[in-house]
Amino acid sequence: MTEHTRLLGEVAPALEELSAEAARIREGGIAKPVREIAPLSLRVHELAMQCTRQVHDLSVSQYPAMKDGAENLAHLVGACSQISLAATLCNLAVHHRTEILLYEDADSTPATSRDQLRRAGVEMQRAATTYRAVARGLSRRLASSSARAEDRQLIAEAQGPSPQKAPSAPPAPAARRRV
Repeated sequence: MTEHTRLLGEVAPALEELSAEAARIREGGIAKPVREIAPLSLRVHELAMQCTRQVHDLSVSQYPAMKDGAENLAHLVGACSQISLAATLCNLAVHHRTEILLYEDADSTPATSRDQLRRAGVEMQRAATTYRAVARGLSRRLASSSARAEDRQLIAEAQGPSPQKAPSAPPAPAARRRV
């Protein structure tokens, strides 16, 4: 869990950096959208894939059995969706800015692309807030010996009942129905 906590903690600063880059691009002229926006889009997509992989790894670990683990996992799934949406919005920003090359009636200004980059930045900030909160909570639980003991107990309970004594008498046979 320590490694997962470290990875969760790295996502929020990465998202803030990407959001700041989207804002910087948005403020510019966006004259070369593929060169300006596509690298950002690729990095956001890569981060979305890493986050989705981590959510999967957490889902098959003991994390869901820990206190608030399942709920936090659901929050992380939502944050992954926000990151994927941000990546898609970056792709749309490239697309709308390059439409002018294809269509006579296309918007010649970068207004639509700027709006999509703004929305991508908002989604990344929301996801960063979620990641920061989940990482902080998990870090606190790992730092507390009583919380770790509680989590061990919850994990043990989730793994199934402890072996019990064999019954002294065999179970009664089930009654047969006549058809």
